[in-house]
Amino acid sequence: MSGINKVILVGHLGKDPEIRHLEGGVAVASFPLATSETFNKDGRKVEQTEWHNIVMWRGLADVAAKFLQKGKLVYIEGKIRTRSFEDREGTKKYTTEIVAENFTMLGRKSDFEDNNHAKPSKDGAVADFGPAADNDLPF
Repeated sequence: MSGINKVILVGHLGKDPEIRHLEGGVAVASFPLATSETFNKDGRKVEQTEWHNIVMWRGLADVAAKFLQKGKLVYIEGKIRTRSFEDREGTKKYTTEIVAENFTMLGRKSDFEDNNHAKPSKDGAVADFGPAADNDLPF
């Protein structure tokens, strides 16, 4: 039996996606995403924010560059990946990222009025982007 690596996040972008193009023109987008939860501690409300490093590849990265901006609310599905690298001093470092497989823009209609490409549906979702959006399925 193989394992399951599935992440679902709903949060706000901490900054505009940073887009890079690797060898062969492969696009990579990365940005921080904030998720917050509120709980009671000693009779008062406390908000705790968690920051996630989001990475999107290829066509999804291109779509993110076009539609996502700092502060926008987004639903993301993906998987957790931890990788290592060496810093400038040669010290091995580790980073944990969420590799997004698809996303849905969320929010009020007024959040997107300046963006003619994104039109929200009745449930508040603006547009779904991911594997099914990139490919016409034969069924």
